[in-house]
Amino acid sequence: MGHHFHIDAAGGGLVAPFLHPDLKWGFRLPLVKSINASGHIYGLVYPDVGWVVWRSHEDLPGDLVFHVNYLGGDMPIFTLNFSRPGNQVVGQYYNFVRRAGYVQIMEALRDTAMGGLSSRVAGIGPFERVSDGSAIPVFALKLKDEVSGYSVFDISDKLRQFGWQVPDCAMPKRAEDVAVLRIAVREGFSADMADMLLADFTKAAHFFEGLSGNAPKPPEKQFVH
Repeated sequence: MGHHFHIDAAGGGLVAPFLHPDLKWGFRLPLVKSINASGHIYGLVYPDVGWVVWRSHEDLPGDLVFHVNYLGGDMPIFTLNFSRPGNQVVGQYYNFVRRAGYVQIMEALRDTAMGGLSSRVAGIGPFERVSDGSAIPVFALKLKDEVSGYSVFDISDKLRQFGWQVPDCAMPKRAEDVAVLRIAVREGFSADMADMLLADFTKAAHFFEGLSGNAPKPPEKQFVH
């Protein structure tokens, strides 16, 4: 028996099909049997909804199906988290059926991530892009190697004081010495908000660079769409 694969599509599975329609993934590949995605990330629906689909009924593991006696008859039930509201699933289905502008929305988010933020933050001075947001509207930044005296964790803490939650983390095995800031541009994140975040990145950089007597280069003020 050959290998079968499950794809954890998370948020990218609701971006890649619309930004990169020629990309082969998922059920286009014959060995893929199941895919899960987080609808609340880029699915344009209510928070806290995720779902999983199988290629066919035969691929659904039998031990995930429960048979209950309901109103005198056998009813097979499949659920990963017992009973829960169905409004998120209905909302996701409705958006997919009416094709709720996913292509245009994802393209706009990518433009904001690339031109509105990642390239401009990288122009401030101490920051360097690890990714630029072209694949999906998510990008990562690190501090340049020559920067000393503070870290991305300090930048994240300073941004939190301004009201932003910008996750900071070290990279996985064999790259543990690299720490990054990760920014996901979601629907509703406007060009004005990008300008506000950029201004606070600049303030944070000025604060820490000022401690060492350096002044970072100010970013461009013009939003690039």
